[in-house]
Amino acid sequence: MKFFKYGITLERLREEDIELVRQWRNSDLVRMSMNYREIISPEKQREWFNSINNVNFHYVIFQYQGEKIGLLNDKNIDWETLSSETGIFVGRPEFYHSFVPYLVSVAGIETMFYFMGWKKQYAHVLRTNANAIKYNLELGYKLCEGQEGIDHQRYELTRESFDQTAGKIRKMIRSVAGSDARCKFLIEPADYKTGIGQKFEDLFIRNLIPHKREETSEGIWYLELYENETQQV
Repeated sequence: MKFFKYGITLERLREEDIELVRQWRNSDLVRMSMNYREIISPEKQREWFNSINNVNFHYVIFQYQGEKIGLLNDKNIDWETLSSETGIFVGRPEFYHSFVPYLVSVAGIETMFYFMGWKKQYAHVLRTNANAIKYNLELGYKLCEGQEGIDHQRYELTRESFDQTAGKIRKMIRSVAGSDARCKFLIEPADYKTGIGQKFEDLFIRNLIPHKREETSEGIWYLELYENETQQV
């Protein structure tokens, strides 16, 4: 599974990439911002991958200008309430304080809320991680009730809070991305084996957002359309 927006490519995590992710995850840059800080062995990484390679987890590697630079996830997916817990980390230090994480997050959030009809996303952030808290607040996340004294705090994001808060960031991203603002989503044959491919197809059908569906040798494409383009399909 792949999707493309704002010059970012997000590709569902494959087994051949888990060693790269392990190296990122074990770096001090990433590890010290996590609740779990132990060094992860290759064996533990493979066990983890086997546990998340199913319909309830969606881990994607994100690429910028053709380079793999980090990991974005939706985990503990509830397909009934259309909610999940999300997280992101940048594995390449040179992109850590750049605008690229905002490109990735906004592309993912807009796709989930607007193109797929998602209802809520949650994030857990260490209370001491001031940069991550600022980042999430700028996107519209709000601290959940009863979390003030907890070290690993839970934040909630809805479409409404994203709309109300992230306007300046979204405007900046659109100016950077130019015409590359529409989502292109590819469901590959392997995605149907885990069941997640059909789940995403069902979302496109249920949400009734204008889109074009194309079957190709690569898989099934869903292309986001503007309202005035629907007559041309």
